[in-house]
Amino acid sequence: MMIKEFYLESYPTDELGIEIKEKVTFTGLLDVLHTNGDVYEYIGVWDSLVRERLFEKLSEILETPYNYVYETLWLKL
Repeated sequence: MMIKEFYLESYPTDELGIEIKEKVTFTGLLDVLHTNGDVYEYIGVWDSLVRERLFEKLSEILETPYNYVYETLWLKL
């Protein structure tokens, strides 16, 4: 699933959605998290609300709690 498409459909009033890079996917986001990459660089938007919304969707896709994506994959707690 393309992140920008999802974001623009889900949050049409958030102007930052248009700044999300065109070809980023949730699979790619998961890969960035597994390889300790820069999530903000990957998506092209440096806003924590956008990141949180994407993490929420990723947790739905993975069928895991949000805290797994946030704490385990991103913060590495």
